[in-house]
Amino acid sequence: MGFLDWLLPPSIFNVSQTRLLGKEQGAQLEPKFRPALLVVDMQEDFCPPNGSLAVAGGRSITPLINTLLTSPLFVLRVATKDWHPPNHISFASNHQHLSSPESPSLNSSCCPSPPTDATPFISTTTIHNPHNPSESYTTRLWPPHCIADTPGASLIPELDVSKIDKILEKGTDPRVEMYSAFYDPFTCPRVSDSGLAEMLRQAKVTHAYVVGLASDYCVWSTAMDAHKEGFETVIIEEATRAVDEEGWRACKSALAAEGKGVRVVRWEGEEVGRLFPEGLGEMKTALGVDDVDNEKEPVEEEKI
Repeated sequence: MGFLDWLLPPSIFNVSQTRLLGKEQGAQLEPKFRPALLVVDMQEDFCPPNGSLAVAGGRSITPLINTLLTSPLFVLRVATKDWHPPNHISFASNHQHLSSPESPSLNSSCCPSPPTDATPFISTTTIHNPHNPSESYTTRLWPPHCIADTPGASLIPELDVSKIDKILEKGTDPRVEMYSAFYDPFTCPRVSDSGLAEMLRQAKVTHAYVVGLASDYCVWSTAMDAHKEGFETVIIEEATRAVDEEGWRACKSALAAEGKGVRVVRWEGEEVGRLFPEGLGEMKTALGVDDVDNEKEPVEEEKI
């Protein structure tokens, strides 16, 4: 089963209008538009120049994300981090002596291909639910990345974490891959759950804006699960980058074919504009000027 196959299909959105009611207690919103910003995996290992799984252009989206963080309308701003143990199942280095389907056999009439070491980006593995071996999925293998308590797992310093309300650490269970900020793809039973869905519900969030890295994996999975949990969900095209552009195009084509569900929107579109009720001037100012009211409680981190 492929990566996209274990994501539920999306359903129709009806985008409501928003109205800013006041700033005395922060952003007070009409009930139909209480957005949250989900900033996915803006970490050193996913960014050039030194990341072990660097996404081309990954660092360049930070100014746009910082601008979004200044919007007075977000009721919750969450950042996620991959936080893997060294023996994580997604690391190719933990899968040696795999047979490679790309390698021709020594004698196709009688002999199997010789065993080979797993190759990052090319090899795959089948992951079984540790509580239900009949449930499984196939995933790509990666170079070691975002190992807990290493510099590569750190959020990049350009990201304005002073405006983040919550940091979630995901992928902590070595037995399962967890692209989504919500939970792993297993359902019978689920193995890891970050509690993000309940966090958003407690904040009465209605809309999820998803940005970060990488669009064809963790951003995509997070957005799909946000929609599955009942939140109207958009991915902002300019505020994300892909591991594989071809894979990202396939994701977008799948959404277009459905004609509903998670939407990929442009920076200049109304979905971003509605976050800044004072207009584009406010967005441009935010790119170069700190928010005058940015005193926050210390950022809270959660491990899952």
